[in-house]
Amino acid sequence: MPLCRNISSTIGPLLLTVAHGAITSLTMGSLVPDAPPHHPAFPHDPADVHTADKAQSQLAEYFSGVRTIFDLPLAPQGTPFRQSVWAALQPIPYGQTRSYLDIAKAVDPTRATNLSRAIGQANGANPIGIIIPCHRVIAASGKLSGYAGGVAAKQWLLEHEQRPAQARKTQLLTLFCGL
Repeated sequence: MPLCRNISSTIGPLLLTVAHGAITSLTMGSLVPDAPPHHPAFPHDPADVHTADKAQSQLAEYFSGVRTIFDLPLAPQGTPFRQSVWAALQPIPYGQTRSYLDIAKAVDPTRATNLSRAIGQANGANPIGIIIPCHRVIAASGKLSGYAGGVAAKQWLLEHEQRPAQARKTQLLTLFCGL
């Protein structure tokens, strides 16, 4: 049985699911039940508990502005196309965004202009939000589109990632330019 754990966060409750030592989902918003499924007859695999503890710690660090990169085993389930989209999301740097067209070009440059809608659907089906940073994908116009955790959560995540990046730039300018 997978290990399910409710986690409190700045953007609301999260539900983490771990199986075979890897994260299979991180659900947020209205999709999170009040309590995770509980199976007392099934002891949890120590590898699952270790991964869940590590994920909970890294998420707390992320929300406090300390962590910018996650180092966790992931096992999202999806079609090969969706897997390729989720793989293309992972290298988007903290504090930056990409358009759906940018992701389409990374997935299949020869068909990129025809893939934006499919990219959007795969992005929306990402089972491991925040850690696989689907919130960093926005419309080419810069407009925020739908997000499983809600558009307000997406906006908060993007603004949260901008604050530390701006503070680091100011700090570097002061250090190197004597401002």
